[in-house]
Amino acid sequence: MDWLLQNPLAFWLVIAAALLAFEVGTGSGWLLWPAGSAAATGVATLVFHFDLQMQLVVFALLTMGTTLAGRRFFPRTSAAGGDINDTTSRLAGSEGVAAEEFQAGSGRVLVDGQEWAAELEGGGSLAYGARVIVTHVGGSRLTVRPR
Repeated sequence: MDWLLQNPLAFWLVIAAALLAFEVGTGSGWLLWPAGSAAATGVATLVFHFDLQMQLVVFALLTMGTTLAGRRFFPRTSAAGGDINDTTSRLAGSEGVAAEEFQAGSGRVLVDGQEWAAELEGGGSLAYGARVIVTHVGGSRLTVRPR
């Protein structure tokens, strides 16, 4: 352990590797910047020969700076069209067919090959096989209107 404390580059690279490993395991995006800052601090110790307190200050400043810059210049965005695994968000606007007769505004519809519980906008009844359009998705229940 003394060797690690006597070799600041190795010390900071170990910290960077640990932060990076934890980041890979969690996928949070928050530890990527401190991991890079730890590696940069290790390289800076080769050039400037800082004592431990100054190394910690450099690490803290680099971490704050890179985190703020990273969030500013690399904002998290979702892919166009949303999450491809979220089927419910894609259903709004889709066409479907009444899988059964609607009674009192409630029934089941077939949309994109899947059967869903549905409510008819404004209530009422709807015949089996009638074409519908999905207007709203609320959990696992669709709101539809006749086409």
